Amino acid sequence: MTRSYLPGILAMAAVVVASNILVQFLFGNWLTWGAFTYPIAFLVTDVMNRVYGEAAARRVVLAGFVTGVACSLIGTQIMLQGDGYTYPAVTLRIAIASGLAFLTAQLLDVSIFSAFRDGKWWRAPLASTLAGSVVDTTLFFTIAFSGALTWIEPGNDVSWAGDMLPLLGAGPVVPLWVSLGFADWLVKLSLALLALVPFRIIVGKLTAQPT
Repeated sequence: MTRSYLPGILAMAAVVVASNILVQFLFGNWLTWGAFTYPIAFLVTDVMNRVYGEAAARRVVLAGFVTGVACSLIGTQIMLQGDGYTYPAVTLRIAIASGLAFLTAQLLDVSIFSAFRDGKWWRAPLASTLAGSVVDTTLFFTIAFSGALTWIEPGNDVSWAGDMLPLLGAGPVVPLWVSLGFADWLVKLSLALLALVPFRIIVGKLTAQPT
């Protein structure tokens, strides 16, 4: 059975690695390229859950978590230079936020998918992905950038993320990190809807019967 869902484990690992690399590159003012690849993790989890069951989906999530931890450990050893000082590519707060958000959101996705499994084919992937996306975005951006959590890593100055600016440049005034998180969630929301198409196709091919 493990061999049968090995592609799911490899797909999840690939998504996590790609997202950890692409998060270093900006897309506009509010996003990074990683925002467009990371949501695919929910698609992988949901396909595995539908085809192989909840236990298999949890194993795939664990594989993604381990891969993410490895990426974070590597990132802490890569030193970058900017504004006259040297800093790690991945800080402790980012590593904690990333790992905790991923594991919590993905396991929640698995549980909600299983709860809606017997409904219409689109309900389980849509409900689980939407809930998981909210939790993932909230946990990551709060832990990584909220001024209230500076005690996690006092030496890491994230005061820039607390600059008060209009939401996405046009809405009410909020901390910058809130705009970054909101933009990230909007991408996840959009991709959750779009992912229903590949979910239906992939599951159909793997099961050779309607889901």
